[in-house]
Amino acid sequence: MKLAIISSHPIQYNSPLFALLAQEKKIDLMVFYTWGKDAINEKYDPDFQQNFKWDIPLLTGYDYKFLTNTSPNPGSHHFKGIINPDLNKQVENWGADVIWIWGWAFDSHLKAIRYFKGKKEVWFRGDSTLLDEPKNFNVKKLLRRIFLKWVYSHVDKAFYVGTHNKEYFKKHGLNDSQLIYSPHAIDNQRFADPKGEYMAKAKRLRSSLNISHQQKVILFSGKLEKKKNPFFMFELIRKLPENKFVLVFAGSGPLENELKEKAPPNCLFLGFQNQSIMPIIYRLADVFVLPSIGPGETWGLSINEALASGIKVIASEKCGGAVDLLTRNLGIVINTSIPITTHLIEFLNKSNDHSQSDIELKETLDKHSYKAIIESIQKVYE
Repeated sequence: MKLAIISSHPIQYNSPLFALLAQEKKIDLMVFYTWGKDAINEKYDPDFQQNFKWDIPLLTGYDYKFLTNTSPNPGSHHFKGIINPDLNKQVENWGADVIWIWGWAFDSHLKAIRYFKGKKEVWFRGDSTLLDEPKNFNVKKLLRRIFLKWVYSHVDKAFYVGTHNKEYFKKHGLNDSQLIYSPHAIDNQRFADPKGEYMAKAKRLRSSLNISHQQKVILFSGKLEKKKNPFFMFELIRKLPENKFVLVFAGSGPLENELKEKAPPNCLFLGFQNQSIMPIIYRLADVFVLPSIGPGETWGLSINEALASGIKVIASEKCGGAVDLLTRNLGIVINTSIPITTHLIEFLNKSNDHSQSDIELKETLDKHSYKAIIESIQKVYE
């Protein structure tokens, strides 16, 4: 099977998966990157508010092509940011049997979905949910529902990542026979620490930050932006004894200066941290917190990363993946719009108790792995 993946740009979560797919004997893979070659270069990120480039390999182990993007304002932040006049022709000339489109909300991607409908098998992957949708009747909501049903009417198979994503696809006209469970995953092996090397480095980092062995670390990692709700962390830390807990922020963004101005004494800011050091950063923590309010926190792959690092997690119900990832002993799902509960404080106080969680953790990581995604694809083409 000649499988053409259409994706905007190389992403740290997808590239290792593509490399594994390329090893499948029955799959001939080509990834078409539609943003263009500039997508891989160092660039300014308005959310991180700095120039950066991921420091892990993103283009090894699989075949790919960077397409010409003629957008006057190229990027993945808006619909007209990706315009590729020759995308469909290049995919056809390569001889694809199946077209797998990752995300429809770009000019070229939507055109490709429409063009290949009925000509080739069209697969789709996206992680949208209904979590941010208004509950009451809304004209905009109705029009969006009609439009999305039209979009997905061009799709033969959709690979859903979890519970909320499946609900979204079904709401927009796809039936069970079209839906394939293909979980959101990260490179679990990259975050694993069989020799304890990451933990040893994390302990040295704790010491350099003057965090004592008796103190517990609560970690926030991500963009310091409204969607991620970082000010919730101050509400949380102020409910805890100052001498026993330290709050650590790993990330940068538009709220960084305001957060620093309002931070309590037991709070540290590490700034932006690149991918290669993240397995160490997570191991600084006793618990990781993702208190997002959205809109657009469709999954929360940092939850996967924290769990793969052996760290328990607190996540808001607005994180699409929380309900699938956080089983009873691995973490809790909270509503950040209500006062902090006694249950949450108790969880923080017991966050280093792993006596009941090891089996659950292995099961969760196995379920949300690249291997599980490969197996879901095998079921379709075999």
